[in-house]
Amino acid sequence: MAKLVFGMNQSLDGYVDHMEFGPSPALFRHFVEEARGQAGSVYGRVMYGLMRYWDDDHAEWGADERAFAAAWRRQPKWVVSRSLKTVGPNATLVGENLDGAIRKLKAEHRGEIEVAGPNLARSLTELGLIDEYRIYLHPVVLGRGAPYFAGPRPPLRLIAHDRIGEDVLRLRYVPA
Repeated sequence: MAKLVFGMNQSLDGYVDHMEFGPSPALFRHFVEEARGQAGSVYGRVMYGLMRYWDDDHAEWGADERAFAAAWRRQPKWVVSRSLKTVGPNATLVGENLDGAIRKLKAEHRGEIEVAGPNLARSLTELGLIDEYRIYLHPVVLGRGAPYFAGPRPPLRLIAHDRIGEDVLRLRYVPA
């Protein structure tokens, strides 16, 4: 059975905003390895739209960006959306029954399936489907943006922590 993991970069004051701060080279390489090992990713419409950036090659990319794009393109993606009618390569639209669809994904796959985006994570948290939360804590204060926890905060238990690069802490939690 697959494990559903919600992980995102977060500011010290609890916000996620990829436009305000990004990963260091060490953290980006960590994300390349994560993407290589994932059984797939579940996206909401907005996050999927942002991630489609990796569908096309860009001349300015270095080796790490090309490696991430290759890993992202390889893995299956499931997109939760009521408004999208089509999705890109290696992606499938998830129908109206979010609970049933995600339970089926978890039952039919092995390894880790990434959950991307705080709004989708809120819905999956409410359904009790997220197995692990990974917070990549950056030493910045944003004062605004989308909160990591878009809904009520679930009771959590810290299972691990480590430092990635010079200034990011990865905190790993499971539902308590």
